[in-house]
Amino acid sequence: MKTINPTDRILVLTGAGISAESGIRTFRASDGLWEEHRVEDVASPQGFARDPHLVWRFYKKRYKQAMSVEPNPAHYALKKLEDALGDRFWLITQNVDGLHSRAGNKNVIEMHGSLNTAWCTHCGNRFPTEEIDLEAELPPCPSCNKMLRPDIVWFGEIPYQLDRIQSLLDRATLLIVIGTSGNVYPAAGFVMQARFLGARTLSVNLDAPENKGFFNEFYQGKAGEILPHLVDEWLK
Repeated sequence: MKTINPTDRILVLTGAGISAESGIRTFRASDGLWEEHRVEDVASPQGFARDPHLVWRFYKKRYKQAMSVEPNPAHYALKKLEDALGDRFWLITQNVDGLHSRAGNKNVIEMHGSLNTAWCTHCGNRFPTEEIDLEAELPPCPSCNKMLRPDIVWFGEIPYQLDRIQSLLDRATLLIVIGTSGNVYPAAGFVMQARFLGARTLSVNLDAPENKGFFNEFYQGKAGEILPHLVDEWLK
């Protein structure tokens, strides 16, 4: 694919691989532990109910790590693509680090939540993480003083904005998937839906994804090296 058609509606899906190139540790290690913790202890409602202190310590570290790194050339290439296409471009990310927004993307859906916000377990209000008291072991809600929780979609919870994502999939003429293994659902199924609905599909990843057979094109390597060249070629 050499160019973007004037009528193309592009939907991008990103995963951990694009953030790893900025220095974000991959959340899930090969041994099944998430930064030395069991998944069910730090990424489930049950784990939060058992030990909110542990969960908050875990996500405070992840928030500080995310704030210590910068978007990479792949993030900025996607910003350039959105600048060119406007509302014909949408980006869905499985990442929670906020790097796409920091790079300048506006049409972003964070389907797994964000480290940059927290919400109250009592009144339900959301607050920017930078405005809450992270020195407290259990950060209190600025509105009602009850306990906040990280605004992260945990196992057993429903990803955000699935209806909106489905609507975007229905209308997309090109799906670009970057930095994903292709084995975490529901996101891994997006390429199947896009192909079924007639969209072109393209993948950029260090390794061949599990669902590689559903892509029209596959580019193997670092997104920060491949994507800027692809975007420049498309926008000629």
